[in-house]
Amino acid sequence: MIRFAWGGLRLSLLEAGHLWLDGGAMFGVVPKPIWSRLQLPDERNRIRLAMNLLLIEDGEHRTLVDTGAGTDWNDKLKDIYGLETRTPEEILRPAGLEPGQIDRVINSHLHFDHAGGNTVPDGQGGYRPAFPNAEYVVQKGELETARLQNERIRASYREGGFEPLAEQGRLRVVEGDVELSPHVQLRVARGHTPAMQIVLVETDEGTVAYLADLVPTSSHVHFPFIMSYDLEPLETLATKKRILPLAAAEGWRIVFEHDAGMPLATLTDRNGRLEARPVDLGS
Repeated sequence: MIRFAWGGLRLSLLEAGHLWLDGGAMFGVVPKPIWSRLQLPDERNRIRLAMNLLLIEDGEHRTLVDTGAGTDWNDKLKDIYGLETRTPEEILRPAGLEPGQIDRVINSHLHFDHAGGNTVPDGQGGYRPAFPNAEYVVQKGELETARLQNERIRASYREGGFEPLAEQGRLRVVEGDVELSPHVQLRVARGHTPAMQIVLVETDEGTVAYLADLVPTSSHVHFPFIMSYDLEPLETLATKKRILPLAAAEGWRIVFEHDAGMPLATLTDRNGRLEARPVDLGS
């Protein structure tokens, strides 16, 4: 766990586990001789990815950003994705919390590795909220996309992570950019999905940005490094060009959701090329 104070808030990076995804898919049109120097693949051409979550505590409310893949997986899918997952209790234990103490869950989007941990099996063939006292915040367009279930996207979504919450009235569906609190802003970041949202934590100390799959790892800071999983890759490119130079100029702290080695960084512009630098919390 990484924890630091930020403008009167307490922020924690929590680990929901790891998964392994195809390296070629993770880097799109970037050739393997280039991306494999940054991320070493296994014998199945997969690279190991973290599932880093952000916990925001303001003294009154506790907000968790994304929930990981969850634990409801059969052996076949565990093997395909190399899943090493944690229960809600295991995720929160380093922060000294229990699932019932989370007031709000923000889903950047509803892909299984970001929202699969929203629910847990109820023992009767259904699902119950993994965080029983929380509201779950999702973009309207993302929910609509998740429900399409077409051949191109259906493997990325698991209905058990969101439909039971909708049926139980636990989803707070928002549309567009939203201010959830004086310090927590949601911004639509099109590309990976048509309505993915990023989370900005803004205080007088500056901005901490949870960029989700807009920039899944520190390697993806480079503009052409765009996943094949992205439904609108040119929108991803445009969004990165809009957000990342601002992040570098203003010294944002960036949370890389899938980076196992550098979960928290700042961006530096070196001769027109952005690079990620790990945050030294000791300073």
